[in-house]
Amino acid sequence: MSHEIYESAMRRALELALLGPAWGVNPQVGCVILNADGQTIAEGWHKGAGTPHAEVDALSKLDQVPAGATAVVTLEPCNHTGRTGPCAQALIAAGVSRVVYAVSDPGATSGGGAQTVQDAGIETIAHVLENEAREQNRVWLTANTRQRPFVTLKWASSLDGRAAANDRTSKWISGPESRADSHLRRSNVDAILVGTGTVLADDPELTARKPDGTLYEHQPLRVVIGESELPASARVFNSDAETVHLRTHSLHGVLAALWQEGVKHVWVEGGPTVASNFARLGLVDEYLVYLAPTLLGGARTAIADLGVTTMTEAKSLDFVEIKQLGADILIRATERGN
Repeated sequence: MSHEIYESAMRRALELALLGPAWGVNPQVGCVILNADGQTIAEGWHKGAGTPHAEVDALSKLDQVPAGATAVVTLEPCNHTGRTGPCAQALIAAGVSRVVYAVSDPGATSGGGAQTVQDAGIETIAHVLENEAREQNRVWLTANTRQRPFVTLKWASSLDGRAAANDRTSKWISGPESRADSHLRRSNVDAILVGTGTVLADDPELTARKPDGTLYEHQPLRVVIGESELPASARVFNSDAETVHLRTHSLHGVLAALWQEGVKHVWVEGGPTVASNFARLGLVDEYLVYLAPTLLGGARTAIADLGVTTMTEAKSLDFVEIKQLGADILIRATERGN
């Protein structure tokens, strides 16, 4: 069977993976099963924690796996028993002849599935469309490699980097298209984090809302960090989503605690003190900046002191995505070498 057939099937598997939820402890995984002639005979994807994994979902569509079948999957088949059984064993039991996957599983307990199927006499082909799959599944892969939640640091600012005017007003710096994009992305994370200063100054709800104002079905956990007392009437404590107040300034401790609770992706919303602390400690996996065609001047910058005293200490970033949203520009960036 040609490599082009595997690539075509992998592209379809990557599309299927996106049908599963982005939030939760599990990765988004898709699977396509081909017969000996390279034709698709079954498809599957992971629909969330506790549901069959993509390979098992695809196999369930078949009464019997024909001889010479190939399973094409976006992530190396898992090798452990959690809330569901190991996919490597399911593929062996089903009698597939070949397993093609894009990215190796970095998990200490879940990894190693490729070796398991090889030991059972099944051919494996690795790293098909690896770059595409790694980018699509970057949140889960990074979180599991670093054993802490993936951190997205988001802010909206004027072109000159101001998050508010001198009178502290900041509504609305970005336009409706940027706000809609931001709320959609919020709806796909596990937790949204701010400091007590932001709650006291802005009284945000920290919910994920559709353009018509209604709530998305999935609402991230609202995390407030800092030792200041917060009024019970603060909107962050309303019934629209769960909220935790972690009375600490230790960002490493916060991330460790959230990881233990199954939080895979943290969206840091502000303010500048919290944002700067995450950046200074090297805890930001992805920067998401909405730039508005506005000049404000003044001192209220989106990022405060990073401990940079000279250009040689500057944090160098790589722009990985730039797109226009209405009048604004969205920049997605990662720290160079990170």
